[in-house]
Amino acid sequence: MSTLATIFPVFFMLGLGIASRIRGWVSTEQKEGASSIIFTVLFPLMIFNLMATATIGGGHVLVIAYMVVVYLLALVVGKLLSGFTGKRYAHFSNFLMPVHEGGSVALPLYLSIVGASSNTVIFDVAGMTVTFVVFPVLIQHIVSAGASPKEIVRNIFTNSFVIAVIGGLALNFSGAYAWLMATPAGELYASTMSMVTSPIVGMILFTIGYDLKIDAQMVAPLAKLVVVRAAFYALALVGLHLLFPALMGDKEFMMAATIYLMSPVGFVVPAIISPLYKSDEDASFAAAFTSLFMAVTLVVYVAVVVFVA
Repeated sequence: MSTLATIFPVFFMLGLGIASRIRGWVSTEQKEGASSIIFTVLFPLMIFNLMATATIGGGHVLVIAYMVVVYLLALVVGKLLSGFTGKRYAHFSNFLMPVHEGGSVALPLYLSIVGASSNTVIFDVAGMTVTFVVFPVLIQHIVSAGASPKEIVRNIFTNSFVIAVIGGLALNFSGAYAWLMATPAGELYASTMSMVTSPIVGMILFTIGYDLKIDAQMVAPLAKLVVVRAAFYALALVGLHLLFPALMGDKEFMMAATIYLMSPVGFVVPAIISPLYKSDEDASFAAAFTSLFMAVTLVVYVAVVVFVA
């Protein structure tokens, strides 16, 4: 039942987005307005809070570094294999290779097995670094072709996600967050952030569902990209076993790594990379890929439950 409780809300919000588009309950303009509120205003606040509250243990720094390298390599591999996965989507499809949806998929599925653990947070730190620092920098460089280096740098450091990451980490590492939470204002901050962040994931899933339209010409590229991504992270898991045998020898950590690395691309990624889209079809492809990879996640989850847990 815990698995169903994790997965059903995801597909419910996806389905609600699909139904809203088909039935005309929400216009494209209304959906775009809601997306702007989420990604321009609320999501940067969520990222700021995540970075401010992240606990990064010294013993896990090498794993985080490994995952950052894996994600950067995924970008390169996705680009090199774009001729195989589909030239039609080659201008952005490699950005669907890195990072995973931890908070809404990997973590709850993992916790349904072990009960309580923070193992997936290690992977989240690497994912957030790539999604909210590397992605904005690369995307800004691509869309600012022809701009001066000074203008590109200015655009990067005025990006709301980059500002949120830098501000959150500064609050974290300076000890200011710990000090704040020890004061009466800490409760005020926590309750405010809870209200700000609570609608975000649901609305992201709604917009993914709204954009989800699979044409016949998408099927082959989608299937190929799913296979390439699953195979790549299977190799990344082998790398974890070789480089960190002690950690991977811990059954709970190994299960966390397996479920996390076989989870779908982060739900926020299709919106982050939207400046690279050339048409509505691109948005539909990204939404479809994000949704379809859930099938891989569920197969891996069942295998972990049956053969490992």
